[in-house]
Amino acid sequence: MDSERSAQQLRLIDETVEIAKALGVEVWLRGGWAMDFFIGEVTRDHEDIDWFTWAENASALADGLVRAGYELLPGPPPDQQLDFSKQGLESSFALLDKDQFGRVVVAGGPWAGEMWPEGMLDAPVGRIGALRCPIIGPCAQIEIKQMMPVWVPGRPRRRKDAEDIARLEAALGQQGTRPA
Repeated sequence: MDSERSAQQLRLIDETVEIAKALGVEVWLRGGWAMDFFIGEVTRDHEDIDWFTWAENASALADGLVRAGYELLPGPPPDQQLDFSKQGLESSFALLDKDQFGRVVVAGGPWAGEMWPEGMLDAPVGRIGALRCPIIGPCAQIEIKQMMPVWVPGRPRRRKDAEDIARLEAALGQQGTRPA
């Protein structure tokens, strides 16, 4: 495992949480880092840092990140996701909205209005050591990792996703909780 890269990503996670807090913007880790913060330790190398945030706060968050030295990258439709780079590491913010019934949905792009898993944002704060960070719920993380190849045709099932699902299910089992 690349411990220097992980340490650098953990510093960026901490910095992002502090920036968001100062701006009054909610953020949640998703993907592999959400899993690690749920489990409480770094389990593998991570290519990037994946987040969720509300679309209505995306502009303020983007301004705050750019002021802190992040570079906005071209990528998916900007009403769907914003991608940034700092110190050669990428952070991606998938944007959330709520539908007319108050359910969390994809904010923009080709999947605008599609629902995310119920209860996704209700997880307790995760942590690794002294570093604390909001995360999406582990059951939602499992559902997203299981469904992504279905939701995005042509995206293959990845070995790391199967391994992450197994880690999350084991951690949930140890806590006496079963995934939905």
